[in-house]
Amino acid sequence: MHVRNLSFSSRTAVEDPFNWAWDLEDIGYTGWEMVQEGSQCLNDDNLPQVRDILETTDLTLTIHLPFSDMNLAGLNPGIHDEVMRQMRYYLDLVSGIAELAVLHPGYLSPYGGQVPDKAWEINIRSIQQLCDFAADRGILIAVENMPDIPKIFGRKPGEMIDMLNQVDRDNAYMTLDVGHANTMGLLDEFVEKCFDKIRHIHIHDNHGTHDEHLPLGQGNIDWKKLMESLSAYKGRLVTEMGSLEEGRQCIEYLKKL
Repeated sequence: MHVRNLSFSSRTAVEDPFNWAWDLEDIGYTGWEMVQEGSQCLNDDNLPQVRDILETTDLTLTIHLPFSDMNLAGLNPGIHDEVMRQMRYYLDLVSGIAELAVLHPGYLSPYGGQVPDKAWEINIRSIQQLCDFAADRGILIAVENMPDIPKIFGRKPGEMIDMLNQVDRDNAYMTLDVGHANTMGLLDEFVEKCFDKIRHIHIHDNHGTHDEHLPLGQGNIDWKKLMESLSAYKGRLVTEMGSLEEGRQCIEYLKKL
């Protein structure tokens, strides 16, 4: 098949987080997704290097907002305020250089599990506020469906649709994470029911039970069937791999479909 609009996610880079980005185009990628975690986090010091990479390549930049220790449905006001501050900080940093930001929905804390409706309401309000902040900077927010982990929002198609409908913002869309959907056994249903809301896609493989992030073809996902069902999709496909070599393997696999 013809490979187009492919981005590579830097989700596992821990050393020299940006230098390898120069190699992405040679491998066959046209985009780069930066995950705001650990040493990969953007700041005022490394932003000039990122701008240099973008100005001297044709790479399209998207970002994944931080998710470790971040809960958009958190009920502790002080901690929730800090979560929102950090989300806004990264959105502000990438204003003018990134077109889309991936966002994880919230989850039920021990207290949230006692008042799930309140936690859901805070989750919706948080996404709305981030969408409004992002809209002022020309950035789309793409909320990601989650894997089979208890108490986290966004594991099923209907819940994702309800979430986005209640957020009700013009720049609010969905990131379809293929591997996450596969752990729920709902990949076909996600594509069928959520297609109109999907603006961004994460691709990686697994065997249907754990979020393994395997190169394409090494799990049980029927990639040929999936790619055919996504033939009308025009957005980016982002491989979330552990190395550039695994990213290269994904591209070679897609070419053979």
